[in-house]
Amino acid sequence: MRRMLRALTAAALLLPLTVGTALVTAGPASAATLTRITNFGTNPTNLNMYVYVPDNVAPQPALLVLVHYCGGSAGAIFNGNGRDFATAADRYGYVVVVPEATREGHCFDVSTQAGLTRNGGSDSTGIMSMVSWTRQRYNVDPARIVVSGFSSGAMMTNVLAAQYPDVFSAGSAFSGVPAGCFATTNGSLWNSQCAGGNVVRSAAEWGATARAMYPGYTGTYPRMQFWHGTTDTTLAYPNFGEEIKQWTNLRGLSQTPAFTDRPQSSWTRTRYGDTGTRATVEGISIANTGHTLPQAGMLAYAISFLGLDGGGGGGAKTGPLRAVGAGRCLDVPGQSTSAGTRLQVWDCHGGANQQWTSTTAGELTVYTGSALRCLDAEGGGTAAGTAVIIWNCHGGANQKWRLNADGSVTGAQSGLCLEVGGTANGSPVRLATCGGQSGQRWTLG
Repeated sequence: MRRMLRALTAAALLLPLTVGTALVTAGPASAATLTRITNFGTNPTNLNMYVYVPDNVAPQPALLVLVHYCGGSAGAIFNGNGRDFATAADRYGYVVVVPEATREGHCFDVSTQAGLTRNGGSDSTGIMSMVSWTRQRYNVDPARIVVSGFSSGAMMTNVLAAQYPDVFSAGSAFSGVPAGCFATTNGSLWNSQCAGGNVVRSAAEWGATARAMYPGYTGTYPRMQFWHGTTDTTLAYPNFGEEIKQWTNLRGLSQTPAFTDRPQSSWTRTRYGDTGTRATVEGISIANTGHTLPQAGMLAYAISFLGLDGGGGGGAKTGPLRAVGAGRCLDVPGQSTSAGTRLQVWDCHGGANQQWTSTTAGELTVYTGSALRCLDAEGGGTAAGTAVIIWNCHGGANQKWRLNADGSVTGAQSGLCLEVGGTANGSPVRLATCGGQSGQRWTLG
């Protein structure tokens, strides 16, 4: 264990933090606080449990399990490089559970037989007790229980998703390895072959490794998102490709991407299966970057992938308006509040310029307070090709919209459908004759 901690910390495993590894009492992330919970259930490895319940918790909230890196703590990840998850919890009303390893080195067990077996009696067993405790006390949406982690926490993200595919709907792993890659037979928690990227298997072999963690399970496995730096020397970059092999196999997908793009100049993103924001499997490699993830802006993509930015039960009417065909969100360019700004679609990132509210008056509004604007057919136009814009809300017929059961959004005045004119970032949104095309289907929340 000492060897493991030295190796990982020497390679900057602790990541850029804005706070140290002090206990959470060092400072809350917002008005609500990260709270220590004791006696939460079976806890064979003496983990600590912390929970964050925002002041505006949703009627049926999502649940995020956020797992720290080696040498970390609940407070360090929650108030440090995972802080965007806390900020988003305040916005979207989801609950966060943060496990904390207490053994020497503060690493999670993703190596022993107990740790790699469902209900095996190691760290994953204690974490699932935390999930059960939280579900019993809050009206958690069972379809939106997700997990994310960094480094050691990313390895645990893979393990939890493999062991409990009937609980987790999605995971996002930053700088991890495939489930089972770190397995050892001598009780050690360190596997230098895996860490060095030297454990290479076929997709079928990786799939079998994961399935062995929950024998007999025949249901669907979670959607998974992977992030990795191409120059990572702590958990070497080849592990990124091995993760994709494993999870495309578990989902019955080809290893050939169905979609490839570059959301930022140093990022290469590949999607497998569903090609939208909530793809079945998604990988993002970051050029010339080591073991220093996540970096600025990345968690916004993870939040959208995990589905934490949408409403669950309880009839929520606010959230991103996603274009199904493009896999992107209705977006106000540059976060402008200027009346007359024409709208586009862009990668979903959870920003205020992508949060739309369907009001009881039939409007689709964006922003709040003095910046409140309505979705508007430009110039009151009723012809196909009319651009859609934001404008001061005035209750006119060209600002009234119907969200239909088939996914179309029609203008009450024109009877035309909201349509995106392409699938790339920046594609314009306009009115068009309704025809059921994929570019005319939308989901809110």
